[in-house]
Amino acid sequence: MKFNLFHIIFLILSGLVLLFIIGPLVGMFAATTPNELVETVKDTEVRNSIGLTISISMLTTLFFAVISIPFAWLLARKDFFLKKLILGIIDLPIVIPHTAAGIAILGIISRDSVIGKAADSVGLNFVGHPVGIGLAMAFVSVPFLINAAHDGFKFVPVRLEHAALSLKVSQVRVFFTISLPLAWRNIVSGLVMMFARGMSEFGAVVIVAYHPMTTPVLIYDRFGSFGLKYARPVSVVFISICIIIFILFRLSVNKKKHIGKNKSR
Repeated sequence: MKFNLFHIIFLILSGLVLLFIIGPLVGMFAATTPNELVETVKDTEVRNSIGLTISISMLTTLFFAVISIPFAWLLARKDFFLKKLILGIIDLPIVIPHTAAGIAILGIISRDSVIGKAADSVGLNFVGHPVGIGLAMAFVSVPFLINAAHDGFKFVPVRLEHAALSLKVSQVRVFFTISLPLAWRNIVSGLVMMFARGMSEFGAVVIVAYHPMTTPVLIYDRFGSFGLKYARPVSVVFISICIIIFILFRLSVNKKKHIGKNKSR
């Protein structure tokens, strides 16, 4: 492989970006002793917060997938009035400050709101509740799923759907046997991004529910109460678990991809 000055400059710049991303993480892991990690893993509060964070993010992702994927298909297949405006609105939670997003969510689930009053009538208060945490996570993360699924459906040839419909196949069957399978890589990518973004969310969640603590809130609480020494091991454990989860996701996707290639031969 030949390198000229142009390539060398780009390689140096790429190396700086990678160093910027990897350096702080490596430094954090290196500064954490094995004893600190063991004590952190034994900590019931840490384990509970990690379990709460992963479970809420996963359930929220699955729930919103049911309503977001059809929405993404509609956006990819139909042209209608104000479509561009709607596409812009979908991205709003990404660009607004997440503390402001938390306040927005709090405004519709507090006891003074219509939703809050309806929930309160059955003895449910979304503020400080896992459902409220899930809504805060979903608000800032669902755009990733919608956008990824939308891109996936856009690349599915429309002629395949039309051909199936011309054979009197129902629209539902066409969606589940043609559209969805052909767009699944983008959809899985969107699901992973939504799950990850929800799991790491702090700003919106801390406004809606300081307790029960998700792991990002717990890390902030320990940093504010005890300092870096007590917050860093929790961060390392949480990041390690996130890495393991995403490796498993990646292996699962690659396995499905490999099986699909073998079936097509």
